[in-house]
Amino acid sequence: MTQAIASADTSRNLLMAAGGGVISGVLTPLLPTLIDQIVGLPGQFRISLIAVPFAVLVFVLVRRFSVNPLWAAMLSSVITMIAFVCAVNAAIFIEAQTAGAATPMRYLLAGLTGGLVGAAVMALGIAMLPAGPRVAAAWWSMLTTGAVAGTLLALDNALGLDRTSFLYPVWQAAVSVRLVTILVRSRRPGAAAAP
Repeated sequence: MTQAIASADTSRNLLMAAGGGVISGVLTPLLPTLIDQIVGLPGQFRISLIAVPFAVLVFVLVRRFSVNPLWAAMLSSVITMIAFVCAVNAAIFIEAQTAGAATPMRYLLAGLTGGLVGAAVMALGIAMLPAGPRVAAAWWSMLTTGAVAGTLLALDNALGLDRTSFLYPVWQAAVSVRLVTILVRSRRPGAAAAP
């Protein structure tokens, strides 16, 4: 009976994390228009502001599903914004390096790289928080999910999407679900020693 209740609770938590990721992912491509109205902001800071909806979601998830203090949950938001900047810059770099390839391949590789880099920076940063799981194997699922979901950049490009996106809602929902799973597992007794 207790196991059934815990399973239902876990499913509800994962569904809420995924829903939050979809909502933040819908808001993300809408922000550049708003941020462009603010004059005088440096380029990298502008990029980081685009990640605010997802950073807020990560704050809520880290605060709710880990035993990290409030300051650490706030730091996880900053880490998320830094990860977004790193992911965008990595995707731009790879897209420029593959200039001779077909456009779909360039965006596929750029999205794969950006998704992996974004997930990796988040994983590294959140793992360093006081209650973050420090076992590298715990983060593989999030890294894999981030990389695979990042390939949706090719679909967004092929469809010419600008103010809407498949990439952001899917990536943010999938990474949110993986993050909650990792945080919940790390709270179990003996989790620090287990992969």
